[in-house]
Order: sequence, then structure tokens, then C-alpha cells
Amino acid sequence: MSNLDRNISTLQRHLDRFADTGILNRINGQSLPARSGEWFDTHSPVDESHIARVARGGAADIDAAAKAAADAFPAWRDMAGTERKKILHAIADGIVARAEEIALCECWDTGQALRFMSKAALRGADNFRFFADRAPAARDGQMLPSATLMNVTTRTPLGPVGIITPWNTPFMLSTWKIAPALAAGCTVVHKPAEFSPLTARILMEIAEEAGLPPGVWNLVNGLGEEAGKALTEHPAIKAIAFVGESRTGSMIMKQGADTLKRVHFELGGKNPVIVFDDADQDRALDAAIFMIYSLNGERCTSSSRLLVQDSIADNFEEKLAARVNNIKVGHPLDPQTEIGPLIHKVHFDKVTSYFDIARQNGATIAAGGTAPDGPGHYVNPTLFTHATNDMTVAQEEIFGPVLTSIRFKDEDEAIALANETQYGLTAYVWTNDITRAMRTTQAIEAGMIWVNSENVRHLPTPFGGVKASGIGRDGGDWSFDFYMETKHVGFATGHHKIPRLGV
Repeated sequence: MSNLDRNISTLQRHLDRFADTGILNRINGQSLPARSGEWFDTHSPVDESHIARVARGGAADIDAAAKAAADAFPAWRDMAGTERKKILHAIADGIVARAEEIALCECWDTGQALRFMSKAALRGADNFRFFADRAPAARDGQMLPSATLMNVTTRTPLGPVGIITPWNTPFMLSTWKIAPALAAGCTVVHKPAEFSPLTARILMEIAEEAGLPPGVWNLVNGLGEEAGKALTEHPAIKAIAFVGESRTGSMIMKQGADTLKRVHFELGGKNPVIVFDDADQDRALDAAIFMIYSLNGERCTSSSRLLVQDSIADNFEEKLAARVNNIKVGHPLDPQTEIGPLIHKVHFDKVTSYFDIARQNGATIAAGGTAPDGPGHYVNPTLFTHATNDMTVAQEEIFGPVLTSIRFKDEDEAIALANETQYGLTAYVWTNDITRAMRTTQAIEAGMIWVNSENVRHLPTPFGGVKASGIGRDGGDWSFDFYMETKHVGFATGHHKIPRLGV
């Protein structure tokens, strides 16, 4: 039996348990269908085969989940940080134990290649361990003495929070949001993307098996305009953490305005990778290819604009096109596959529409620009060259395995091109001139910049963007800044003079 056949057989055993019950909501420790009795179906992007029916939660389900989270909040808030630490570490242990199941289900649900998703579960476990270790000190503050007062600060958890996660790497991003919320002492209502509900349910099971009390974490499936809207408007929900499109983030901000929701948004990007003529071109080539074509190009931090200095552009683009044409497109459960199918027919149609747009813009399709024959939402990895920064393909987030190459003359032009977009999530700079690296990273409008590197996440560092790419930061104590309020208390240290009125 081949590795592919073995993986498919193992996957089927994991999916069989949803055949009769479907994927249910989980509210206050109970598995429940939608109160409306409605369902929706989820299909695999590999071949459009039916995976399971999913409870179509709505306002009534969100209300029940929010009330459960509110009821569970005082006990979870008041639990010792050391106890929360034990539970979060137990969740991490459970993730590791079911890592293969998580990876296979994630691949089948999203189309992501196993070579990348096989590590997604372990990254999720790392997220829980990282924030578990910070839970005991999450409320620690500062002592800021003045002449007359001993001023101290502390942090307190917000309360029930809503977390809305996307379909591209749903498991890892769920852990990235939920782990710090729980470590801070918040309770959670989680609404996963409707296109990829499988691993959210598995993660919920792991959490409860690890000893998480009922109601602390609730799961409601549903559509964004129904369950998502109800969550962002619910008065018991104190904050919304959202990962997804910039346009959706704007809608969520409007929906939460009446209840003064705190929001944290990780949104879109049109991220530049700038390659100067003094760079290590082989390493820059590897990094540029990895950051746009891995994960099917469906990642917010993808380097979707290549800005290459004109003195090296011909040679660099020639090597790039050859490599792109050699990327293996195939079944996501085949360990050799580098690019799998896109998540859904709707997204497939969006991505492939840019092939004609590129031609109309006047760009050259140097590689790809086609979709393979056969079932599934597959797209051949694509490279546009001879592009300019004002083209649609250089400005809009395509969110697929599509790279647009733009040439520049000098450092000033490279910086200007990098900043001439509505987005500002990440940037990548390749140069061996340290002073140039310092100048460009200071001038580029982005929340995160890597020099001579692809995106390498270090969990204590802040993650987030500027402009249309987001609001707020994740990572380390930056996560706690979102999920907690800072409180100041001043203690008088003597009998300082108090102004007397009305004497």
C-alpha cells in the first residue's frame, strides 16, 4: 500500500464517526444540533466529495453559548493560574496524541498539503504550552511609586470573548487565538469558518478531555452572516478576535460598535519581498518561492509581490520561472505534494479570474496561469512578470499560488513600491548591506519585517499588521494586552496635602 493510500484509509476511519451525527455545536459541555434544526454540508476541495453535515448555528445558538461562557467566567477567572497552566498543558498533550488525525482531517477539509499540515498540530501544541507557562503570571503588573503614593498595576481578564477563525490553516490559528484567551482567564465562544469545520470540533474534544470545565469554551458552527454576526453583536461578548479578509474586519467593527466591542484583527496582505542586487540570490529565491507557493498561497503573510532590482531581474526571474514550473501539484495526502487544491469553488473562481486580469493589465504569464484537468479545485502555480505596481494583480490580495514580479531601479523606488498598497502586514528584505537593511526596515510600512529570512515565527514576538492589514498584536504579552484590562491602584504612603473645599 502506498503512503497516499494508507493516509486515505486512515482518514476515512476518522471521518466515519461524523457519518451519523454530523458535526454538532458544543455548548456548555453538550453536543447540540442547531436550535433551528438547520444544517449545511461541507465538501472536500480534493474531489468535492461530501465530508459531513454541519449544524447551522444562528442567533439562538450564539446566545446560548454566550450565556454559558458568561456563567462559567467567574470560576475560570478566579481559578489559580497554576491550575489553568495544568489544563492548558494537558490540552497540548492531547493535541500531540491526535496529531496525525488532525493533520489528515485538515488536509481533506482545506486542501493543504500534508508536508505542511503534518507539523500544524505540533505548532498548535506549542501555542498552548507557551501560553500555559505564562498563565500564572498573566495578571502581574508593575510598581510605579511616586512621592506620595505606591502605585501598582495589575491585569484582569475581560470576560467572555468571541473568536472567529479562517479556513486556510484553521487548526493552528484557532490555537493561536484560544490559548492566550484561556491563559488570561477569559471564556470563549468560537465560530470557525464554515468551509473548514472539522479540526475545530477535534480541538474542542481535546480541551474537554483535558479537564476544561463546561462552558469555558463553546463551539458554534455557522455562516458568517448568521452566527458570526450574532456573535459580534452579542452584549455578553466583550471582545472579538478575528482572522480573515479586511472587508470582513470592517463589517465586524461596525457590528460591534453598539456594544463597544474591543477588536483584534489579523487581516489581508499584499506583502513585498524585496531582492537587492547584493543579496544572496539563491537563498532569496528559495525564500520567495516558499513564502508564496507553500500552503497553496492561502496565507496572509505570503510574499505575493516580488520587487527585484532591475540589474539582476532577468536572471532571477528566469530561475524563478523554472522552479515554479517544477512545483508538484497533487493530492494533499500524498507526502510528495507541494501544492494541493484551493479551499472551495468560490475561491478557485476568484483566483483563476486574475489570469485574464493579468493579461488585460499587460503582464506576462511566465509560468502557470492554468488549472489542471480533472476533479478538485487545483490551480497550477503561477508567475506574472513585466508587471507594474499599479496593476490590479499587484494591488489586490489574490490569496492563491500566484506571484507578481515588479522591477525597481534603486532603494528609494523599492521602498516606494513596497508602501504603495492599502496593506501593511509583512515585508521581506534581501540584502547584504546592513545599513541598507536598517534604512529600508525603518521606512517600510508593515507590522513585521524579516531581513534575509522567510517568515520564521518566534512566539514571544508581536504578530500583526498596519493599515488595512489589521489592528492589534498577538504573541507573548501582546496577546494578554488584548484579552485583559490593566487596572491601576494607588496606595497613599503618608498624609499628603489634600485640597480643602468649602471650609
